Amino acid sequence: MNLTAVHHVALIASDYARSKHFYTEILGLTVLAEAYRAERDSYKLDLLVPGGVQLELFSFPSPPTRPTRPEACGLRHLAFKVDELDTAIAHLVQHGVECEPVRVDEYTGKRFTFFADPDGLPLELYEA
Repeated sequence: MNLTAVHHVALIASDYARSKHFYTEILGLTVLAEAYRAERDSYKLDLLVPGGVQLELFSFPSPPTRPTRPEACGLRHLAFKVDELDTAIAHLVQHGVECEPVRVDEYTGKRFTFFADPDGLPLELYEA
């Protein structure tokens, strides 16, 4: 096997319009494609993260909630690399997004913080 990169990460939103706004208008991700699938009563939004990874944002009627945050079995959190952590935090706060206190990674010495998407999915900003 020769894995070459992460292609995409898929997320399910409870409120499609709210999450679309969050990921495109607040985080600034680029829309690649958007489709409504009537047979599933579901939207699928393909978003480009700088660097080439894509996020797939899905909506489904009445999705179950995440069991716990962030230590549920499975994907723990999604981290985004930023050049300047303080500027990124100020942008989120300006848009009403709360961030946890900045921490320092004990192994790399890099600064990071956590925040959440509209459904409480743990997201991280990691300073390059």
